[in-house]
Formats: sequence, C-alpha cells, structure tokens
Amino acid sequence: MNKDNLNNEILIEVKNLKKHFKVGKNALLKAVDDVSFSIKKGETLGLVGESGCGKTTCGRTVLGLYSATDGEVLFEGTDIHKLKGKDKKEFTKKAQIIFQDPYASLNPRMTVGDIVSEGMDIHGLYTGKERTEKIYKLLELVGLNKEHASRFPHEFSGGQRQRIGIARALAVEPEFIVCDEPISALDVSIQAQVVNLLIDLQEKLGLTYLFIAHDLSMVKHISDRVGVMYLGNMVELAASGELYDNPLHPYTKALLSAIPVPDPDIEKRKSRIMLEGEVPSPINPKPGCKFVARCKYAKSICNQQRPELREVKKGHFVACHLCEVE
Repeated sequence: MNKDNLNNEILIEVKNLKKHFKVGKNALLKAVDDVSFSIKKGETLGLVGESGCGKTTCGRTVLGLYSATDGEVLFEGTDIHKLKGKDKKEFTKKAQIIFQDPYASLNPRMTVGDIVSEGMDIHGLYTGKERTEKIYKLLELVGLNKEHASRFPHEFSGGQRQRIGIARALAVEPEFIVCDEPISALDVSIQAQVVNLLIDLQEKLGLTYLFIAHDLSMVKHISDRVGVMYLGNMVELAASGELYDNPLHPYTKALLSAIPVPDPDIEKRKSRIMLEGEVPSPINPKPGCKFVARCKYAKSICNQQRPELREVKKGHFVACHLCEVE
C-alpha cells in the first residue's frame, strides 16, 4: 500500500527493545531480543514471521502491556515504559490494540454498547446522550448498526465480533493501533473485508498501524513497510514492494516462496524453498546467527557472531553476514 503523502514525522521509535521471560531458575526465554524499528505517522508497518518468533510479544511490549526488559519505546519522543499515573493513562488513550481472537477478547456478559464505551467511560470522554450517539456512530463506522448496541457478543459472527473489537479500539480516538493478527481467526471470505475496513479507517482517521500477521499476501496489501522477525530478532525490514520483489535474507526468501499463487499452472511450476533443520530454542540461545542451523549458505562467522540489522541499500535493512552493502 503506497501513500505518496506519508508524513515523515516519526510517531513510534523502538530502540534495542528486549523482552525476556524467566523459565525455571536460571533460564531466560528471549522472546524479543534487541529489536529496533520506527513507524511514521499515518504509516502501516507489517510484522511477519513464524509462530513463536516474538511478533505478538513485541507488539504488546510496544504498547506497554508487557514491561520491557531493556531498550526504549518512544511515542512522540517519550519513553512509554517510564510513564506513570496520568501520563500513562493519557498514553493508553492514544494507543490501542485489536486482539487476535474476537471470541475471547469480548466480555460475554456485557452488551456491545457497554463494550464499545468502556474506554470512553474510563477516560471520561462522553456522557448521557452524547455517549449514546458516539456508540451508534462507531458501530456504523465499522459496518454495523445502532440496533446492535443492545445485543451480546454471542449473537454475532466472528467477523462482526472483530468489527466490535475495532469499534472499541476507536472509541477513545487513538493515534496508534497495534493490530495483533486481527484476521487469523476469521474465515478467509471475511478476512479481506476486515483488512479493507482497516485501510478505510486509516484514511478517514489518520491512524498509524503496527499490523502483525501470518498471511504474507494480506500484509503486502495493507503495509507500507514490512519487518520480518525470526526467534526474537528483526532479520529484514524494507518497503513492502521492495521486500516482496527483492528479499535478501534466506529466511525471508523461504517465507515468500510459500505464498500461494492463484494461477494453478504457475503454482505448479513455482519452486518452494524448504527449510531443513529444527527451529532452535529461544531459551538461552547460542551466540551467532539464530538462523544458522537452517541456512544452507552459513559460514563460520555465522556461528560465532550475531549479525546486526544494517542498511544494505536505501531503506532496505537486513541482518545477514552474507549480504553486502550496495
């Protein structure tokens, strides 16, 4: 998704972010291990990778739902992990999340109206008739209608529930939304509708997204730039078109080769890159590149030294010893 008028002002800047979990007495699970990126105002940054690579943990740490082990998350220049009291509450108004599971993320005992308005009530934004009108407007904005406000979540389909989750996130008029695999639990026929809704809302409201997903073709459709994560590290980051047309990291190449092509003849002729070897454990990882055990191009330096994410061509960053700067 290309936006010629993208604001160059950075809204979110993540610097050397780490999120480690203690496992047992002496072990550390390094879910997010020294990740850096930035997101401009009005931009969508897609975050992709296999299950367990740390995408969701990264998104939640960026929002402050998890405390950071190390590093910084700067929102408009302020580290959100140092905010307290009123300042932290104000940040939660500016940054929201759309959860992966539309069935588990909605309280079954609350009406849709109460679910959507919960954030407004916490922040004291609207009361009385104005509050009711705001609920109705939000429901209409996401493709529902005001009659739905008095119903309960079990009366809706998965796609409708996710629309309710989107309305809830929009209720406090945020600037930034983490979309945590918002389509993975939905039927394929509904996924495109929800993604197109998110694109429309971004254009109408000037939103900034961190879009986390497995579906690489959908990520290409919605994202301005795409970051690829592997075992807690960012291994490649580039503009969406550049990454899909010219992947540099062996892991990115393997991921993209798995995208199905609608034409059966092309799909038959297409060669898929199959990764051999087991995914190493993120608990107390060994030094060197984390992808080394599955990479057929690995050399001795790959076992000894972890590659840094560096810019090898303008706007294209990759963490690989074998990629040379152009």
